[in-house]
Amino acid sequence: MNYVRFGSTGLKVSRLCLGCMTYGEPGRGKHSWTLPEDVSRPFLKQAIELGINFFDTSNSYSDGSSEEIVGRALRDFARRDEVVIATKVFYPWGRDVPNLKGLSRKAIMTAIDASLTRLGTDYVDLYQIHRWDYETPIEETLEALHDVVKAGKARYIGASSMHAWQFCTALNVSRQRGWTRFVSMQDYYNLLYREEEREMHKLCAAEGIAVIPWSPLARGRLARPWTNEAATDRDHTDEVSKMLFNRTRDADRRVVDRVNELAAKRGVPPARIALAWVLHQPVITAPIIGASKPGHLEEAVAALDFKLSPEERTFLDEAYVPHAVVGHI
Repeated sequence: MNYVRFGSTGLKVSRLCLGCMTYGEPGRGKHSWTLPEDVSRPFLKQAIELGINFFDTSNSYSDGSSEEIVGRALRDFARRDEVVIATKVFYPWGRDVPNLKGLSRKAIMTAIDASLTRLGTDYVDLYQIHRWDYETPIEETLEALHDVVKAGKARYIGASSMHAWQFCTALNVSRQRGWTRFVSMQDYYNLLYREEEREMHKLCAAEGIAVIPWSPLARGRLARPWTNEAATDRDHTDEVSKMLFNRTRDADRRVVDRVNELAAKRGVPPARIALAWVLHQPVITAPIIGASKPGHLEEAVAALDFKLSPEERTFLDEAYVPHAVVGHI
């Protein structure tokens, strides 16, 4: 496993981050396709054995049961000071009622304590806002996050999908007020969606921000031959997937076909090609990978040392066409 600096901080993280949205009790929350604890634990154990030290979850995943599962597994399989735990706040957790969602001071202070309890730890390494809150002044959100860090409940703070102007505003407000600044951006980025290259990634490079993209395999679409039909239970039920892909089928198919063509030529699974392409992008710190089946983690690790030639990257790049901006809601 390779380890890299987390943006301009001194923190070191594995080149891959294990996304833990898949791990949560199916009866809790909106996702019927998640894996219960007894099925989830072997993946978390295997990730640690492979050298992954970076784990990302959220208080909203399966109504908090993802944090519970991840917290218990990491206590059993690793030392706390050897792993980097990231979680998020914004979406409703538990009941969808006022003040149990969003980024107000009250919501953040309630959410961080609840997350720490579920994770079974005194602090998280990275506390991220899951989305931009249009109903709360950014100054209120940033001061609350600064106080969370100063209270020792989080080591660093990060952000997730938003417009570049919003992220720039937040960085500048924190600088002006002397508050803790965001050190990372978790955005939607892969061969099927590259709009973040226009502004967000340039901003992150200029500001020394770590980039940890979610869905680097586009919900699995880059890991298999093209199909117009829903291929998994998640495809059938996940409203986010429908929002991300339903409007771009023709453009996406051309890219998927090229990934599979190159995979056949190199004699490797298409997932290795698609993940290697993300890892080749200089601004990327650690893609957030999912693992729900045997072999997923080994295949992701194999992509770390898989090299694409400049000609192969051009072959993949040139099939892309501009997309409408998605992933910010």
